[in-house]
Amino acid sequence: MNKYRLLLFLFLAPWFLSPSHGQETWQLRKNQDGIAVYTKNLEKAQLKQLKVVCELPGTTQNLVQVLKNVEHHPDWVYLNRKTTLLKKKSENALVYYTQADMPWPLTDQDLVVEALFFPVARDNAARVEVRSLPGYLPNQEGFVRIPSSLATWDIRQLPGNKIKVEYQFSVDPGGAIPSWLVNATADIGTLKTFQKLRALLAQKAKKQTQ
Repeated sequence: MNKYRLLLFLFLAPWFLSPSHGQETWQLRKNQDGIAVYTKNLEKAQLKQLKVVCELPGTTQNLVQVLKNVEHHPDWVYLNRKTTLLKKKSENALVYYTQADMPWPLTDQDLVVEALFFPVARDNAARVEVRSLPGYLPNQEGFVRIPSSLATWDIRQLPGNKIKVEYQFSVDPGGAIPSWLVNATADIGTLKTFQKLRALLAQKAKKQTQ
């Protein structure tokens, strides 16, 4: 059944981002609805790194609020069954647990992460870093724990009530996964997630102008 776990990557793509480490250049993988998805090779790794660049409606603070509202992540994150806040260290440091409802015959996945929200700067730019905490919570029956992940969101306010988002990720999902199949399908979950995120932010922006 491990051969099916490549779909785990579709769930992880919306959340686990990392800064660039490899020396390869970014290659445009998909550009749909103004959502550009890039990949590049990582040094000493078979899986590719992924980056998303797009413009979304609303404000920097709106997106930060959506990311902090972890229990509503299933409303827009692909394959997210449930997200539970475990500890609020401060207004800008959250630890939470997420379950991925993988389609049959896949084994469902889970993970624990700490999200650090750096305060919105004077120029309305913000940064969010999300790191895995695999040993924070005991393994749950019926789920495969994600051992390692790192994520970053860089958000910048634009004129016209829009924001520019640059989003990168890398992850070690663990287990035997055909890397060429993971790389071939990496953009699917990311695109679906950002389409839902755009719709959610558009609703928020519309309410604020009414």
